[in-house]
Amino acid sequence: MKWTQRYAPLASAALCASLLGFSLAGCHSTQAPVPDIQVVQDWLCGSFSSQAQAEAAPQDYFDIRLRVVPIWTKRSDGPWLYVEQAASKNLDKPYRQRVYRLQAQGDAVVSEVYALRVDPLRWAGQWKDPWAFEAIGPEDLDERSGCAVVLRRVDEHSFLGSTVGDGCPSELKGAVYATSEVRLAADGMTSWDRGYDAAGKQVWGATQGAYRFERQP
Repeated sequence: MKWTQRYAPLASAALCASLLGFSLAGCHSTQAPVPDIQVVQDWLCGSFSSQAQAEAAPQDYFDIRLRVVPIWTKRSDGPWLYVEQAASKNLDKPYRQRVYRLQAQGDAVVSEVYALRVDPLRWAGQWKDPWAFEAIGPEDLDERSGCAVVLRRVDEHSFLGSTVGDGCPSELKGAVYATSEVRLAADGMTSWDRGYDAAGKQVWGATQGAYRFERQP
């Protein structure tokens, strides 16, 4: 199945608000981020699904649901985003929960990656109520050093990005490091996460190409 190419400019912040049931202010922090950071934030916000890809190639891909919501919107050191991924059959037990912080770095937008320090499953499903995260703060996170994704604008319709080198540690299935490659657009994203052992052999992650996450209405 071909990845959609409908990258027409959207009123992204309003779209994020309608998708997640927030007020428009919920998709923006009180700071005034540089334009590319705001675009990345708006395009990351929302609900996404790989269902179409999984139905087309069930032997290679799972039906995954991805939710991204802004949190701590009054802070001036963000934007901060809560990210949750779960198999469609186990939405109450996400297999990945992260917090991203977007930062400007030259011509790039860097998405720093943080793990919730205590009982991540306590926060499962809280993308529906991101104000719950006011109970904690950045001091309750552990940065995953080396796992940041560096995004650069390709054109007015998309960004491309990836981790840098082999500095993102992973112990899953015998891996020693992981890599991520991302393409971000207004109507969805592709994401290819892979883990490698000490010999450079891939030991986890999709082998036939990136997951395609389509934005859900």
